[in-house]
Amino acid sequence: MKDIKNKWWKRNYYKIPEGERLSIIERACKQVSRGVFFSTVIIITSFLPVFLLTGQEGKLFHPLAYTKTFIMVVDAILVVTLAPVLISFFMRGRFRPESANPVNRFLERMYEPMIRTCIKWRKTTIGVMIIALLISIPMVMSLGTEFMPPLDEGSILFMPVTLPDVSNSEVKRILQVQDKILASQPEVASVLGKAGRANTATDNSPISMIETIVVLKPRSEWRKGMTKDSIINELNSRLQIPGVTNGWTQPIINRINMLSTGIRTDVGVKVYGQSLDSIYAFAQVIKKDLEGIPGVKDLYVEPVTGGKYIDIQLNREELARYNLSIDDVNAVIESALGGAQITTTVEGRQRFSVNARFAQDYRNNLEALKNLQVQTMSFGPVPLSAVADIKITEGPPMINSENALLRGTVLFNVRERDLGSTVQEAQEKLNNAIGKMPKGFFIDWSGQYENLIRSERTLKLIMPVVLLVIFISMYFAFHSAREALLSLISLPFALIGGAYMIWFWDVNLSVAVAVGFIALFGLAVETNIVMVIYLNDAMQQLIAKKGNSKETITKEDLREYTIHGAAKRLRPKIMTVSVSLFALVPILWSTGVGSDVMKPIVLPMVGGVLTSAIYILLVTPLIFLMNKEYELKKFGKIEIAETKH
Repeated sequence: MKDIKNKWWKRNYYKIPEGERLSIIERACKQVSRGVFFSTVIIITSFLPVFLLTGQEGKLFHPLAYTKTFIMVVDAILVVTLAPVLISFFMRGRFRPESANPVNRFLERMYEPMIRTCIKWRKTTIGVMIIALLISIPMVMSLGTEFMPPLDEGSILFMPVTLPDVSNSEVKRILQVQDKILASQPEVASVLGKAGRANTATDNSPISMIETIVVLKPRSEWRKGMTKDSIINELNSRLQIPGVTNGWTQPIINRINMLSTGIRTDVGVKVYGQSLDSIYAFAQVIKKDLEGIPGVKDLYVEPVTGGKYIDIQLNREELARYNLSIDDVNAVIESALGGAQITTTVEGRQRFSVNARFAQDYRNNLEALKNLQVQTMSFGPVPLSAVADIKITEGPPMINSENALLRGTVLFNVRERDLGSTVQEAQEKLNNAIGKMPKGFFIDWSGQYENLIRSERTLKLIMPVVLLVIFISMYFAFHSAREALLSLISLPFALIGGAYMIWFWDVNLSVAVAVGFIALFGLAVETNIVMVIYLNDAMQQLIAKKGNSKETITKEDLREYTIHGAAKRLRPKIMTVSVSLFALVPILWSTGVGSDVMKPIVLPMVGGVLTSAIYILLVTPLIFLMNKEYELKKFGKIEIAETKH
């Protein structure tokens, strides 16, 4: 093996004849093209779960998956077409071996003792990797779960609700008081609130619902130690108004939740039943059971009863005595309360209807309504109370139905805790408290939790298919089911760093973290394939020199040529790690809108790239060597993946 070592560390210039140079380039390109092809297939396959995501998670991560796929396809085409041509043009004249590079020489001098130590203490090396993997499992299991990392929109949506029978004047007063308190917060830049619905058919908000957008100042202007959650907690403690239930969210995510699930909070417990009164009573029981659960905030039962209505029942006998028809009285009521259209004005290309109704003094209370005058032909004007019974009755402020069933909702937000464990504890507490559901009732969990369950189901269904496709691709790459299986089974060890990274940063498991692990998995598979290709190339050199039999090849030969093949992969692997870290690490210190979503994607990749490099440089050659020793002992020869095309 001295000749290999001497050639390995040779530092003199050498020149390759033209014919041999082109032959070397051709062989190298053929070898690399095989690895590039299977690496591209595997990376594209690993992103298949991202392509199959639906809903808002799909809309968010599909561009990432498509961009990665297109880049890999174009990169593969350029590697097998343009790169060989450029190499043939520029790789001329005298050459120096890799050992002539001082950085590469320094890395190899550090690497060779490390890999020799790992091969010597192989059981210890594998044991350390297994222990690290076993430690990472409970660490990941202890993390919370959520649908998506909360995106800081730079503003707060304050959504308090009050009693459904609140008057216009009272809700205006509450709105003014709340806006004044909100504007007094030092971190608040501006406040804009509204009560009731907007002038659009898509907004069905009742008058009892207030929406106030609170725009925050830049973080540099906040008081020291203040966070968004602390601002919300401080404002919530100052806005405790009797009869008003506070709700805190953000403008964009609130609209997304309402459009996608019909729930305006993070989580909603939909209660289905046969009558509104029984639904409301059962919803109150659920609310009482959910109180006190850590993480449950802004708990509120959407009112399905308690609305106030003016009920005008016409007395037909009195109508006949005054010689009035029902239409005559209805016309008076319509024009007095709702307003009747009397004309339309035209201003350029715009048209405006002109409505007329009684002044507010004649319709602002029940007695005023009773005194509304109804004109008769024979008796002159008579009060409305003479021909109708007028009273205030209770009814539903809004009737919600879903799947042809009446529906009520218990709403709450989740803060200071992850979504998954909060809902899980709430479900367990409800199951223990309620037990069997009353006849005619059933509940359904919705909101962000509904999206979380959908995305988890998609990932669990597609991941086995992805692993199968990757195994088949690795089999065709290695032409050995054993090497493909060993590489696939051992790859989770390369992902240990991602698990440690998200645990140390205290990041909840989400779709974003899953996408980060998917990208890391594809990168680890790619670099592992290239490493095995280099190792197989070293085995081919051994066979070409000594033949392929147990009598000519010794364990010492296998060990030295394995180290030699792994050393050839050292520089490209270090370059891959360095480029990945230079691109990803700055994101960890990024701030501003969007950084909340990017960090959970980057964290597993940063940690995983480091442990993947350690694993592929130290453990993959060890497993490869053990496999070749097993083949040599059992079959009397070693199997080598073919490189012909």
